[in-house]
Amino acid sequence: MTDLVIRALDERDVHLFDTLPDPLRAAEAFRNATYRPEWKRVALRDGRVVARAAWWGGPDDTEPLSAEWFDFADGEEEAGAELLRSAPWKEIGLQLVLPSGWRSDPVQRAAAEARFAAARAAGQRLMVERFIYRWTPECGLPDRPGRLTFAPEPDDAVFFDALRRIHSVTLDAHARKAVEKGGLDLAAQEEMDFFRWCPSPREWWQVARTADGELAGIHIPAHNPSGPCIGFIGVLPEHRGHGYAYDLLAECTHYLVERGAEFIAGATDQGNFPMAAHFTKAGYPVVRERVHFEVG
Repeated sequence: MTDLVIRALDERDVHLFDTLPDPLRAAEAFRNATYRPEWKRVALRDGRVVARAAWWGGPDDTEPLSAEWFDFADGEEEAGAELLRSAPWKEIGLQLVLPSGWRSDPVQRAAAEARFAAARAAGQRLMVERFIYRWTPECGLPDRPGRLTFAPEPDDAVFFDALRRIHSVTLDAHARKAVEKGGLDLAAQEEMDFFRWCPSPREWWQVARTADGELAGIHIPAHNPSGPCIGFIGVLPEHRGHGYAYDLLAECTHYLVERGAEFIAGATDQGNFPMAAHFTKAGYPVVRERVHFEVG
């Protein structure tokens, strides 16, 4: 077998990225995403592309935030592993987007598991699997239960304190990782940083209160670079057990639609059964799945 050549692409040869088969329908998943040519890398053997990966970041980011598009030809698992292993962004884990229900399709399952094996060979480990949702007008607007009142809150300290309390008992894998690394302050700050990174207005952040005026939770309607999304839904621990996360999700959906959203993206960990049930109740279909790996 001839030697492998791994390199980044540029404007002249970015077309090479599209020369591999696409068993996991990545082109469909990323048709609205913009990838910088220099953040696309390929592995070539005898001048033929045998593995590819694309890293993604926001329009103002100087470094990518995630590795998303990852494929390789049959029998080239090690080439795929080396492509990830040799990338200049050593601490960025793979976020592999898969078709919904991929485990029930033998071809897709084999392709996905081969890519999992390559990621592990590159030194990455499975962190969490998530459901990806996409609401459209055909889904219908979810009913508003009317149990909570919603209002903007200009004080960041209110959101920071709420996030600390929400993440003190959480099913979210990324939040739990942040808590393990740096405590509740880090988990709350990472969420705040993400909300600030989104191009949507700060004025959209909302608190939710009970009829007695107690703070019950928060919701963050947002736009990420790909469009409108459910930025965050969180219920304070002392108010859980009433299904308020559904109320927050319904309100967040209405809020975005009232501001012109023609679709809304959402996501939750597959192990977060309560939130997955709320998405289903609110009419959000699962359109894809995302498997997150982390380095180390």
